Amino acid sequence: MGCTNSILLQISTPGVATELMHPTGFTDRGPCISAVPDASRPARSDTPDAQHATKGMTMSDLGEEIEEATALLAASDEAKALQILRDAVDATHDPGLLKEIHELATMGHESSRGFHRIEWHKLMIETEPQTTGAPPRRKDYAPVERTLAELWTTAAAERRGGAPFLVRRDEGWQDVPWEDAARSVDELAAGFLSLGIGAGDRVALLARTRLEWTLCDWALISLGSPVVPVYPTSSALECAYILGSSGARFLVCEDRAQEAKLAPVRSELQALDRVVVIEGACADGGLGLADVRERGRTLLAQAPDTVESARARIRPGDVATIVYTSGTTGPPKGCVLTHRNYVAMVEMVLAAGDVLRSDDVVLLHLPLAHTFARLVELAAPATGATIAFCPDAAGIPTALREVRPTVFPSVPRLFEKIAAAVQAGLDEQPRLQRRLADRALRAGARASARRRSGRPLSPPLALELAVADRLVLAKIRARLGGRLRHAISGGAPLARELAEFFDSLGVLVLEGYGLTECATGATFNLPDCHRFGTVGRALPGVEIAITDDGEILVRGENVFQGYFRDEDATREVLTPDGWLQTGDVGALDADGFLTITDRKKDIIVTAGGKNVSPQNIETAIETSRYVSQALVVGDRRPYLAALVCLDPDEAQKAARTDEEARALVQAIVDEVNASRGTAEQIRRFAILPRSFSAEAGELTPTLKVRRHVAEQHFRREIDSLYARQA
Repeated sequence: MGCTNSILLQISTPGVATELMHPTGFTDRGPCISAVPDASRPARSDTPDAQHATKGMTMSDLGEEIEEATALLAASDEAKALQILRDAVDATHDPGLLKEIHELATMGHESSRGFHRIEWHKLMIETEPQTTGAPPRRKDYAPVERTLAELWTTAAAERRGGAPFLVRRDEGWQDVPWEDAARSVDELAAGFLSLGIGAGDRVALLARTRLEWTLCDWALISLGSPVVPVYPTSSALECAYILGSSGARFLVCEDRAQEAKLAPVRSELQALDRVVVIEGACADGGLGLADVRERGRTLLAQAPDTVESARARIRPGDVATIVYTSGTTGPPKGCVLTHRNYVAMVEMVLAAGDVLRSDDVVLLHLPLAHTFARLVELAAPATGATIAFCPDAAGIPTALREVRPTVFPSVPRLFEKIAAAVQAGLDEQPRLQRRLADRALRAGARASARRRSGRPLSPPLALELAVADRLVLAKIRARLGGRLRHAISGGAPLARELAEFFDSLGVLVLEGYGLTECATGATFNLPDCHRFGTVGRALPGVEIAITDDGEILVRGENVFQGYFRDEDATREVLTPDGWLQTGDVGALDADGFLTITDRKKDIIVTAGGKNVSPQNIETAIETSRYVSQALVVGDRRPYLAALVCLDPDEAQKAARTDEEARALVQAIVDEVNASRGTAEQIRRFAILPRSFSAEAGELTPTLKVRRHVAEQHFRREIDSLYARQA
């Protein structure tokens, strides 16, 4: 959890919190503020009434503007009346505006005659109703028999969109043009060939999310060499296990520190021939990545067609990658995914609709060892989208502001931290600004609810939202770059309340569902067809079925071939007719939207025989900004209990003593219990002295809780929750 805490510190520092809400000023005539330029909307300096957009505006001024607008309406000059009202909205940073407009527009005030003739929708921000239940606009999907290597060469030849990659150098963010990217991939591929790596030879990648990871990935894909990703946070034992199990011949790692992880066990890795270090000096016998490229340049000068010949020999059924699962219940298993699997996955994303576009900029901070980030890496070139790499979690807030992405894939925990930081920043504002912010958030929430139900915004709400957006919401979005078309949440359940909160800000967070075993995705909520609280509808080409006991089954070209060298485990999850038994429990609604209930093996059966899904309860508790993690227990016990880990940065603002902390958590639990039946209510809880950690073996590299490990480590606390009370 260290990375998310550092994110919080970056986002919620006093300076940043101040920027979230632009403080209003006061004059003796009431609240007023000069208009703040908005880079996303051109100034109207060429209009006769441009002065309205630049001067400070009070309620008295507002009345004059409205009188002038209604007079123009009477003269049928709607265009100029609309311009004046727009300028008034821009210039008047005063919540009283809303009341005044409502009275004039809806209560029969004498000056409101003809008011409803204004094209109110032109005063709105872009918030067209989104149909959540209708079928999405999809392209036709048909399986394509090609390889990932062909996908790369086609993208490099067509050069869709802008530059494929964006990296931060000392002098700032710089494009990596297609010409440079394609040349780098070819040189690396040739370099690996010169070192004896060819089709079928497995190569492990151990590094943060950076350009070199992706260049090596495409280079090895070009040779038909299966890539074995390893999380940079993996322990020495975890690294050794994956390298040993996969039989990797080469390891490409980030630096000497990563290389040093293997020193104690290097002699046990019989298949590992060589280590390549991306940056810095390498140990004896090691190579730098620059050396590999130099070897590649030499080979290409002698045999220019070497890499293309290797690409031509690859077949769709060849193995592209072996991705090891995080192993919540045992040792990781290697998922064998072919070129056909991942090409199908990319084609499914393209056929789904407006997920990625050629003009998109994607800020990628998720580890490329995870299939979610890997799919983004593989799909972006096919669409022409640009990937901006952010290797450090602490750099995410700065990267969001500087890169200004249009698509932001992340995990629920980060969205929880951002939401908590936003609320904390607003809470720290003076009373007047805080009331203004609260009102703006309520307006955003009401507008969000109407959009989700497919209803248009009423004229008063449209105007209220326009003012709220100008004064508050747009400034919050600016902290996320100000250009987001949508964010994408994956890797864990996203609380519905969190999705609704971001939607009220004007930030659409879309959630999907899938597993490593199906090359990342099976269902997805689309920009024009989504339903909060669900993980969307089946992607084109994917079949979803629910068994009698609620287990979700997935079938499609994206479903993996099996676990590497583990036929027994493969038979447990793959049926003879191609269905993947996910182990997740869920339900499909009448419109085909899938809701995930829990992991089948995590279902709690209480002593009273009641089946309870702990995941939904945990997610509800973790929605609180004061909670970092929660674990619900109660299997074969008389009632449910919870282990709660507090967020130290947020909790200390509301609770200074142990008694206050317990009262804080009790209020959170009470709120969660209020909407649940007796059997699903938390009866008792314990506040843990620390958070669950990967170092202690309680979290997987993807930050999923290993329940059995956490319960074993905190057995004393759990037992105390069921001890007879005096």
